[in-house]
Amino acid sequence: MSFGQYKVYLVLILLVLGSWLLSSLFDKEQIVTRVVVDHSPDYFSEGYYKKEMSEQGIIDSELFAKKMIHYADDGTTHMEKPVMTLYNPDLPPWVIKSETGVLEADGDHLLLGGQVYITREGTETRKPFEVNTSELNVQLSISYAETNQWAEIIDGANVTEGIGLETTFKNPVKVKFLSKVKGRYVFN
Repeated sequence: MSFGQYKVYLVLILLVLGSWLLSSLFDKEQIVTRVVVDHSPDYFSEGYYKKEMSEQGIIDSELFAKKMIHYADDGTTHMEKPVMTLYNPDLPPWVIKSETGVLEADGDHLLLGGQVYITREGTETRKPFEVNTSELNVQLSISYAETNQWAEIIDGANVTEGIGLETTFKNPVKVKFLSKVKGRYVFN
């Protein structure tokens, strides 16, 4: 075989390798593009507001967020500065504020991120009530919330704190600390 024939084979091999390399680069680019496109928002809102009513037409809850972004691929709704208000008959509402929030696709599970503040105004027979914590998981359908982070309850002049908290916001309201509980109580 002459040197000229080797050149032909060498050129053919280089062409095959070059085309294989180009096709593999384009396949990777398409995969990366698809991943980015798949988790893109399908709608968003500035100043988002939602109100839910019971079957009797009584307001159950309200949700406000500075900004809301919905993602179609996983159905999650991401919020900035969400404020959730949960209503109870004959009692002041519970107001829950956080830095961020992610509502799962089922519309029932809400993860509140960052610092979380829960308040209920006082009445003639009940003292104002506050909870300070972080990373709170809320199940909206049963008005239940939990965290495994530090939490503090301020009930008038009384303060109780611990690690981990479980609570329900509907009557009867229940609050349970999970560990390392300590408190300061004022008796009149």
